[in-house]
Amino acid sequence: MRVLVLVLCLIQTVGLGRAHAGQAGQFDYYVLSLSWSPSWCAIEGDARGAAQCNQDTGYGWVLHGLWPQYHQGWPDYCQSAFAPPSRSQTNAMADIMGSSGLAWHQWKKHGTCSGLAPKDYFETSRRAFNLINRPAILRQLEKPVSLPAKLIEQAFIKSNPELQPDMVTITCRQGRIQEARICLSKTLQPVPCGRDVVSDCTLKDALLDPVR
Repeated sequence: MRVLVLVLCLIQTVGLGRAHAGQAGQFDYYVLSLSWSPSWCAIEGDARGAAQCNQDTGYGWVLHGLWPQYHQGWPDYCQSAFAPPSRSQTNAMADIMGSSGLAWHQWKKHGTCSGLAPKDYFETSRRAFNLINRPAILRQLEKPVSLPAKLIEQAFIKSNPELQPDMVTITCRQGRIQEARICLSKTLQPVPCGRDVVSDCTLKDALLDPVR
């Protein structure tokens, strides 16, 4: 029994590697999370009837979020000194996030921990999104392809020579390429990711759906 208790404690303190309560503005770096919209649509967006999944929307890599991160773990749902974003502010992010609802959720969960006002957080998120070149070749797919997930990481590094392999990680979900996560300093310079961020997908036959 004592061994079981020790194992459970170890899982809670090391395995989870995160902090639920954080102080706004107190973090080490950002994770810029880019979601491959066709994968999200295939996995859950189509079932929801999400507008970003309609034909001819043209969404490829969309901004999932800009997440304050500790060297180990991350804060979320912080107490913010600022009023929540207005509807016009969240609506203005839909062009790169797919929906205003995602923008609202990202502010509530992650933006509150940035120490920034909503306007500044969204501006910083957009600037980070625009600083990273999304591999143009992936938009040229005409039909689904299966490929090693490592190729997606290599494509990002080729498109962004300042990136090193330990600064970007590719995730998969249900056999599909899900996200590219890039670690950035508070001034939005690429930096090495913490151990709990680096979780590269190892699939050699990950599915990549074309832009709709």
